Amino acid sequence: MPLPLTVRRQSLVAGLLALLLFCAGAQGLAPIGFDSRFVLFAQEMLRHGPTVFPTTYGQPYADYTALSTLFIWLLSLPMGAVDSLGAWLPSAFAGAVIVTLMYRLLAPFSLRWAWASIVMLVLTATFVSEVRAVSQDLMLAAVAFAVFYLGYAHDHHGAGRRWPLLFALLLLGFGIRGPIGLVVPTGMLCSYYLLAGQWRRMLVFGVLASVLLALCVGLLLWLAKASGGQAFLDDVIRMQFMGRMDGSEGASSALFYFSSSLGNYALAYPLALLVLIAAGLAQARLQGPALRLVVYCAAAGLLVMLGLSIPLAKKARYVLPMLPMAAIVAAYPFQVAQGRLFAWLRGLIQALWLVLPGVLMIALLVAHRRYAEQLGSISVPVAVLAALQLLAVSRLWWPRRRAEVLAGCAVLAVWLVYVAVFEPVQRRLYDTRAFTQAVMAQVAQQPAPLVLHRLGQDAKAIKFMVNVDHDLQPLFTETPGQLQALQGPAWVIMARQDFQALQGSAPGALEPRLGGRFDNDDYVLLHRAP
Repeated sequence: MPLPLTVRRQSLVAGLLALLLFCAGAQGLAPIGFDSRFVLFAQEMLRHGPTVFPTTYGQPYADYTALSTLFIWLLSLPMGAVDSLGAWLPSAFAGAVIVTLMYRLLAPFSLRWAWASIVMLVLTATFVSEVRAVSQDLMLAAVAFAVFYLGYAHDHHGAGRRWPLLFALLLLGFGIRGPIGLVVPTGMLCSYYLLAGQWRRMLVFGVLASVLLALCVGLLLWLAKASGGQAFLDDVIRMQFMGRMDGSEGASSALFYFSSSLGNYALAYPLALLVLIAAGLAQARLQGPALRLVVYCAAAGLLVMLGLSIPLAKKARYVLPMLPMAAIVAAYPFQVAQGRLFAWLRGLIQALWLVLPGVLMIALLVAHRRYAEQLGSISVPVAVLAALQLLAVSRLWWPRRRAEVLAGCAVLAVWLVYVAVFEPVQRRLYDTRAFTQAVMAQVAQQPAPLVLHRLGQDAKAIKFMVNVDHDLQPLFTETPGQLQALQGPAWVIMARQDFQALQGSAPGALEPRLGGRFDNDDYVLLHRAP
């Protein structure tokens, strides 16, 4: 039957509230870490216009297409500069889309199942960190979940076939994440078709998606050669294809996702495993479309983890598309009214929600005793956490809407600690803006070429360049010999430990003009006279 209008409206309200939560306090923050690369992409796009591949130092960058950068560029155009809110908004919007579709998927079964699944989603540490960052993997998770939802909604919610929208989403996934961005949503929907017994539909969709993948890969390689010649094409093949498969971009064990997700995707992933065990033990007593949906979600999430375990290069964020599925499975006990195992699991989940504010409060107090200088004042967060804990405990005597209150207190506690404590500490430790601006002020007073010694053109140098408000072509050196071979006056930036290692040489005899913290390390600025 079609979705009721009230469910549609409620899902939009849920998505809007999620978007506001994800964007809380996101404006005006200096880029750090992995965000620096994408902010720099968008800055260069603002200066020079859109390109097929993002650029650094004016040269195309092989590891990504420019689509996710285009989103940031469009959001930055009204302000004429890249702000952290504009950089994060595509990820936040992707998270809100997942929340909206999750509500629409589950509300026809049970409102409790719908909101409990959303709570499981927004309590997951990896989701929290990725939704407040530039995250192509979260955007892909939204695309993949939308593809799965459209396939399921056609069969169970009376939605139209929407083949054009499905293939448009596959194209969007490819544009965001390359080949994996098309393969993951295709695999998730095909797993649903397989378990639903729709063999013909699975084969037709799989074949058409494979043809689309081949066309997209061919177009990508043609655009790569047109953008940067054969050398750039080779880089694209290495970075987007072979490097991830053969381990040259890093390697982890075949079971990495299955073991590391116990922490990276807690609470959803470990609870989902317990729910699946309980469902298997109670299979004879459980029937109906709700259980079948759990099986579909578990299979789609498992397929993502198995498929992404094949490439040797693995990172926790790569399997974000499985998280909505794990959250749905983990919250299934709130849909089942019978069975001791599921009653026990509901009690366990609510107990975890109950103690979460207090656990975070104690953790803050213990951390403050060791890292008081880094944490600063924590009196306000601790007071709020204490109030949330008292409110949660009060539900033990007033059971009305107990689960809802416990879940709300847990969500507010986690997001309070992350936004008000963890993020500020992280930004103070890994700040790169203050030192960069001090360096550029010195260079402006006495212009000379800028040399970045052992910063890495695609590593620390990116974190320096993102804080420069104009085009700059620095020189790069890696060895003392390259540094001494430079001719003429120059400004040189290097880590203090690298400067100390140069003692006894001509560069080591220079007096640092400036010192400061840069990306949680000590750096110095040297000036070499003519």
